[in-house]
Amino acid sequence: MLIGFGRHRDKVSTIAAISVAPHRRRIGLYWRTDPETYINAEAVVEFIRELLRHLRGKVIVIWDGGSNHKGPLVREFLAQYPRLHLERLPGYAPDLNQVEMIWSHLKYGLLANFLPRHVQHLDTVVNEHLEGIDADAALIQSLWKGSRLPFVEKALLT
Repeated sequence: MLIGFGRHRDKVSTIAAISVAPHRRRIGLYWRTDPETYINAEAVVEFIRELLRHLRGKVIVIWDGGSNHKGPLVREFLAQYPRLHLERLPGYAPDLNQVEMIWSHLKYGLLANFLPRHVQHLDTVVNEHLEGIDADAALIQSLWKGSRLPFVEKALLT
């Protein structure tokens, strides 16, 4: 999310994950925003560490090949957690990334024509909307099903 102010841009960086527990038939949304810096490898590692505190058992992370998803810090972290498995999406594949469905709904639906007063206002509103999405399991399911990943129908509630 970017806001143009004069000659520079203020932004709210975001990271999110959708969790699916097929045996318990539960779906959840986890996220973090940062109105001051970009989400780098260190922030990605901290986000996944927090996810692992909330999720039990084996965790499979499916993500794109973003530069913040690579590097020695991420490799070291993955080596420390054998219950964490990583699957990379192909090159440019937003249609396979369920979190992209959340961002699209947020940016082009909920925040369409929204004009924040300042970056902290944007951060507050983005978090409020993400809380609303998190509280609506049916919405998350429909956004999840919008993905073209082959296992989506089997992994989710039917």
